[in-house]
Amino acid sequence: MATVLARPRRTRTQPTGKAGRRLQGGWLTYTILAIAALISIFPFYWTIVAATHPNADINHQPPPFLPGGSLIHNVRQALQQANIGKALLNSTIVSTSIAVGTVLCSTLAGFAFAKLPFRGRNIMLSFVVATLLIPTQLGIIPLFIVIAKLHWVNQLQAVILPTLVTAFGVFYMRQYISSALPTELLEAGRVDGASTLRIFWSIVVPIARPAMAVLGLLTFMMAWNEFFWPIIALTTQNPTVQVALNALGGGYVHDQSVVLAGTFIGTVPVLVVFAVLGRQIVGGIMQGAVKG
Repeated sequence: MATVLARPRRTRTQPTGKAGRRLQGGWLTYTILAIAALISIFPFYWTIVAATHPNADINHQPPPFLPGGSLIHNVRQALQQANIGKALLNSTIVSTSIAVGTVLCSTLAGFAFAKLPFRGRNIMLSFVVATLLIPTQLGIIPLFIVIAKLHWVNQLQAVILPTLVTAFGVFYMRQYISSALPTELLEAGRVDGASTLRIFWSIVVPIARPAMAVLGLLTFMMAWNEFFWPIIALTTQNPTVQVALNALGGGYVHDQSVVLAGTFIGTVPVLVVFAVLGRQIVGGIMQGAVKG
């Protein structure tokens, strides 16, 4: 088993062209990338700028484009108008639980569909993929009836359990494991007497770690930004971030600075998660880019 569990040495592969030369971008490529980066960053920058100004300054023509000094005041207003502190805790619990559950269940199911032969495997995989074609809204009423009968309305498990595994996650992990995991490693593990569960934890998980990191981040972001189902299952007394942000800026005149201050608070945890998993994500993307 020691020979199977030993990690193979990875070598960095530089992207090359047909003639074997290293690919390099010209000034036009970097100009397009810079413009795309500025367009992508500008909404977040404007959120910070608007969160640091009074509402009256935002409505001026032209609006301010440099940060002001009202961030602390707007943050305090946001915390007073909505239960953002509890919403951040609830969103952290919900998003982390969904991300961990989705990664674990999807990796297990993806491994089974990719490498374990059993009767009806292709039919079951086709059925899983076909569920992606069904709109989520069609199942909201039956799902809410089930949640109400279980007395889970306004409780976090009502948001966590229905999305604990996704068809996209299963298909994504199946595709990655099929291409990244050699069958010879599994056969060597079985020859050494390892069980299927031991093979999964000792061989499959280390190889699939980059894809698991990508899936975990995507799932965390989707769960954090989810609004439709939480606004139905939860109330403002036990909200997630998106439900709490919905309560901001009430009245006849919306205080956009307070709303965007709350939005800034709700965005920070996602940036932290990306900073933690960023290296794994880039590694997974590059490993898929040079494969083949």
